[in-house]
Amino acid sequence: MTTSSSERGVSLGMPELPAPAYPDDVRARLEADAREIIARYPDSRSALLPLLHLVQSEEGHVTRTGMQFCADVLELTTAEVTAVATFYTMYRRRPSGDYQVGVCTNTLCAVMGGDAIFSELQEHLGVGNGETTDDGKVTLEHIECNAACDFAPVVMVNWEFFDNQTPASAKRMVDDLRAGRPVEPTRGAPLCTFKETARILAGFPDERPGAVEASGGAGPASLVGLRLARGETAPARVVHPRDGAPQGRDVHEPSPSEHLSSHDAPQDTSASDPAHPAGPAAEEGE
Repeated sequence: MTTSSSERGVSLGMPELPAPAYPDDVRARLEADAREIIARYPDSRSALLPLLHLVQSEEGHVTRTGMQFCADVLELTTAEVTAVATFYTMYRRRPSGDYQVGVCTNTLCAVMGGDAIFSELQEHLGVGNGETTDDGKVTLEHIECNAACDFAPVVMVNWEFFDNQTPASAKRMVDDLRAGRPVEPTRGAPLCTFKETARILAGFPDERPGAVEASGGAGPASLVGLRLARGETAPARVVHPRDGAPQGRDVHEPSPSEHLSSHDAPQDTSASDPAHPAGPAAEEGE
């Protein structure tokens, strides 16, 4: 028995038509911006990544029209542009929301609660991975590591950090975004829309008053190692033995400002495995 091409899901229709052009006024504005971007590079094709951000800032995702524009101004083929636009996940290939809410589900964030946050946000918003709410406000996706493991689990909105999240705090945050209420990142610049973020990533200045000054640097938890290397931290903390009191050693009790992880506190083995409580460790050779 043979199967028709339509039953196999194969389209034998006409080839896809050329991408529609931008309106004249839009193209003129984008060409001026493109010339400024291209002038930064000794080789024009090196400007492709920021140019893709530029066209993404126009429509909220990288369209066929945007890729044709990049190919035209850089004298590349559309195949060359498409190869780059489809390789990087930061370029959206379909319409998306004003706020890209990304939940880190890489190893550390996942085990610290990222998987639970992502699952509850899907149910709360009624969308799946990469889908957008009906009001066009929020696109939800799971993302890979964003180098913020000290603050796990981390949620990012338009690439700004929301640290130490819980399912409850993440749901409050997306509700505020959809309602138009102010939402402030844990650190970094104030939030702006995804289109505005894309223009900044294209290399144009963030002209909002105070935004650049608010960007700051790494969070305090990320700088502990650097301070330790410089000898700027408090004396090393000695953990109490499992049987209770210190045994003839000075113990540094951490202050709340030291941002110690809950993993620093000794945990009774019986608390995690009541059926197999651990006794004192035997000395080697006993």
